[in-house]
Amino acid sequence: MNLKKYLVRALHRLQKGPGYTYKELLVWYCDNTNTHGPKRIIKEGPKKKLVWFFLTLLFASLVFWQWGILINTYLSYNVTSTLSIGFKTMKFPAVTICNANPFKYSEVKPLLRELDRLIEAALERILQPGNSSENGSLPLNLELWNQIPLVLIDEHDKDNPIILDIFETNQTAAANETAMDNRTSESSDTAGGHQLFGGNKTMDNETTEGNQTTAAPAPGNTTSEEKKYKLAVKLCSQQGSDNCTYRNFSSAAQAVTEWYILQSTSILSKVPLHEKIRMGYQAEDMILACLYGAEPCNYKNFTQIYHPDHGNCYIFNWGMDEEALNSSNPGAEFGLKLILDISQQDYIPYLSSAAGARLMLHQQKSFPFLKDQGIYAMAGTETSIGVLVDELERMGYPYSDCTVNGSDVPVQNLYSQYNTSYSIQACLRSCFQTHMVEICGCGHYMFPLPEGVNYCNNEDNPGWAYCYSSLRSSIKQRQICIDSCKETCNDTQYKMTISMADWPSEASEDWIFHILSYERDMSTNVTLDRNGIIKLNIYFQEYNYRTISESAATTIVWLLSSLGGQFGFWMGGSVLCLIEFGEIIIDSLWITIINVISWCKGLKQRRARARYPDVPPTVSELVEAHTNLGFQHEAVGAVGAQALPPEPGTPPPNYDSLRVQPLDTLSPDTDTE
Repeated sequence: MNLKKYLVRALHRLQKGPGYTYKELLVWYCDNTNTHGPKRIIKEGPKKKLVWFFLTLLFASLVFWQWGILINTYLSYNVTSTLSIGFKTMKFPAVTICNANPFKYSEVKPLLRELDRLIEAALERILQPGNSSENGSLPLNLELWNQIPLVLIDEHDKDNPIILDIFETNQTAAANETAMDNRTSESSDTAGGHQLFGGNKTMDNETTEGNQTTAAPAPGNTTSEEKKYKLAVKLCSQQGSDNCTYRNFSSAAQAVTEWYILQSTSILSKVPLHEKIRMGYQAEDMILACLYGAEPCNYKNFTQIYHPDHGNCYIFNWGMDEEALNSSNPGAEFGLKLILDISQQDYIPYLSSAAGARLMLHQQKSFPFLKDQGIYAMAGTETSIGVLVDELERMGYPYSDCTVNGSDVPVQNLYSQYNTSYSIQACLRSCFQTHMVEICGCGHYMFPLPEGVNYCNNEDNPGWAYCYSSLRSSIKQRQICIDSCKETCNDTQYKMTISMADWPSEASEDWIFHILSYERDMSTNVTLDRNGIIKLNIYFQEYNYRTISESAATTIVWLLSSLGGQFGFWMGGSVLCLIEFGEIIIDSLWITIINVISWCKGLKQRRARARYPDVPPTVSELVEAHTNLGFQHEAVGAVGAQALPPEPGTPPPNYDSLRVQPLDTLSPDTDTE
């Protein structure tokens, strides 16, 4: 069967109407469609045809515009939050308690002795410049000081601040140095926002302004308006390098604490983990009493972990080795009661300026990030913490960029060594530590280490503090970590209501301290006081918990109903109208295929005529040429005079004589005969 005939028949079967051209097909569609408007275009007069054509085109454009908005809204995957309140028996949260001071000063003092002597001498020079008493003592370890020194910044001249070295002995020689003439130093101020720009380094007692030399006021004899000295931490990429930055602070107390943390971090990074655990506060010394509901407990019910910020920490109800505990009823009587001894008299003076216990409530099997989410409990008080539970349920991809267990996060979770679950805090710190290892060549003491990497210290990595400070203040690196990490899809948050009261009272402190001292030290003497004792009550305020869940703001049902509503409102259409429109598109494709085939066939015939320009011979001529070798075909239009004489031979038979003539064509003569 001819392909064209097959396509034509298929076209008839599909459309069941006339139309072998696009115009006929379009007219047929307008006459048979259920959509309002097109039928009026072909049945009205010329003027109304124009009006209805314009209206149909306008409303069709509005429909497609509204469809685009609706589809774009659906593909944005917006969510709505739903708050629901439920009532059930809940798991008691994991409770992490730490001492605000990470190590006992009596244990760590041999490691920090040189550091303490340096900061004491520096403070003596700053506060009492004329009463230095270090001549009779042992010489200071200035090599340790010069690794990360503290400097004074004279800001009498804001445009040309002067850097004063605290332990500079030869001030006259220092006046001739101009170490900062061709250098601009960046300074980051964590408290006051002061900026330090390059300036000439001059003597401690003189300031050069243009061609005049004026004496700078001595710190001890100046008024409050003249005291414009700032204490700053000097951080250099290499010791003795000019590539330095100054972290200046609005208060010298902040500068001393920051300097001490950086120096002690370098020292403690070389101490083995088991030794740091030994130097911290032990559970049997810190946890004096424990009661959960009506059941007694002790330090053995706590899991010990080492936290870089707070030393030894202890977690109750962590759920690692056994099932998490349920709370039978709300109220203080059914919660956790603790009495802690923080031993404030054994604090490191320059490392821990706050005294108390650091605690945090969190989910089971999650790592406690006390620096971000912990709270303090003050010594000498009874702190009651009422807990309310919020459960967060986020929708996954594509509605929100959250993760179930962190397996799809491109950051190695360094806290997985604790066998804890994924959290956004763990991801951000792991990302920062990874960048620090890549850029600085070592890891920071406060975060877990990747395999095969060592912690930073001043001996092996002289410029680590400068690198760490630059990386911590880098917005670019911070944004990379924020973009790489994801929130967890399901999370539980504990909202706390905190109240405090003095404990023990003056009337009862005598017998309470006697009992607690005897239970801890088996001594009849009082070894405890209110500066080191803390009482904690942690309980559920109520069993009502809130669930904040996300749901899709736009669904496929919403999309289809909205699309149909717009189509029906502007053009009176339905799904069947869309099917009709699809039908005419298919018919148009069939007509296009037929036209293409006809064009190809015509092109083939034109190419054949180009090869044979003469009229093709008839059948009789082909037969004669085959049987009579001397037969030649006479070209049409040839002149008789110029034609060649015919070749002798048998003429072709007259095929018309073989046809049977009808009776009515016979002549009368023949009938007579």
